[in-house]
This record gives sequence, structure tokens and C-alpha cells, in this order.
Amino acid sequence: MLMDEVAQGKYSEIRFWLRSRDQFREIGRIRVDNTCVATHNRCMNKSNPKKLQHELGKVHPFDIPEQEAYLNLVRTTGLLSREFLRLFREHGLSESQYNVMRIVAGAGRKGIRMELIGEQMVSHDPDTTRLIARLESAGLVKRSRYEDDRRCFVVQVTEAGKRALKKLRKEVDDLHVAQLGHMNKGELSKLNALLMRARDR
Repeated sequence: MLMDEVAQGKYSEIRFWLRSRDQFREIGRIRVDNTCVATHNRCMNKSNPKKLQHELGKVHPFDIPEQEAYLNLVRTTGLLSREFLRLFREHGLSESQYNVMRIVAGAGRKGIRMELIGEQMVSHDPDTTRLIARLESAGLVKRSRYEDDRRCFVVQVTEAGKRALKKLRKEVDDLHVAQLGHMNKGELSKLNALLMRARDR
């Protein structure tokens, strides 16, 4: 097809000619740029959507659509998380440790009771005490006894922790955009709604 060849860079311009009495007259031209090619590719993707079955090289279809949906979530999470693991590793953190720091910083100057941190984590971690201990050893958070109950601890972010979060924030946001910026706001809103629906059992 002509547009397939255009997308491959074989043409930079398309001209239109009108034939009249064995004579040809140019009636228009279209300059082919990246926007033109991108529009063509989006249209082709909509008419020929990819399937996980083909991406995995699976010969037979999945047994049930619920299985395909679950495996799609697992594969997508794995691909996206891999880049974040690399980013956090460069800063000496794990994804869970970064999550804990965001929760503690979000609690403000008074901090947050240690037993509440696990409830607010995006991904459950059975040993938040270990996570907090490592962050404390790195000087990023600090623990102190809760005034109303000496058996409990309050966790607060340190100045060093605030600086680390500030430095990481832009890099994290940039990676989010790099990963999902090809989707428009309507698609992202629909995706978020469907994921919430999937958890609402």
C-alpha cells in the first residue's frame, strides 16, 4: 500500500494529478512528515489491534477472557516496573522504599504512625518495619515514640529525605510520561476506571 511505503520513508511528498484530454494537470500535493506517518500508524493500530496471544507467540487463544486480562496486567506491570526498578536503584532505593518515603512526607511535619504506613502502600509489603529501618539507617526518615502511646512509633521524613524526594520527583514524573504519554487523557481515564472496576469485587 502507498501509505505503508510512505511510513517506511520511501516518499516525502504525494502529488495529485488530474487527467483531461490526454493532458495531466497537478491539482494538489501533500508533504509527508512525522505527524502524517503517526496518524497513519494510529489508524492502522485501531483497525488491527495487537493481542497478547500474538505478542507472546502463543499458538492457541487463551482459555477464557479473564485469563487473558490477568496475564495482560501481569505483563504490563512487569514491563513498566522494570524501568522504575532501574531508576530507584540508581538512587540507592527500592520501589517500596520510595513509596514509604512518599507516604511519610505526605503526612506532614507531625509524621505518621508506623503501623498505618503499610495500609497506605500501593503494593503490600509484609515487613514495613524493615523498610523503615533501612531508610532510617540511610538518614532519610526518623522514628520517635508516639506521645499518646509509648508503645507506638511515629515516622517523619528528614531534610535529607526531602531533598532526595525533590530530586526524584521530576525523574519519576518524566518516566510516567515516557511510558504512558502516548495515550490521551480519555484513554488514561478509561484505563484507570477499568482497573478500579477490576479490583471492586
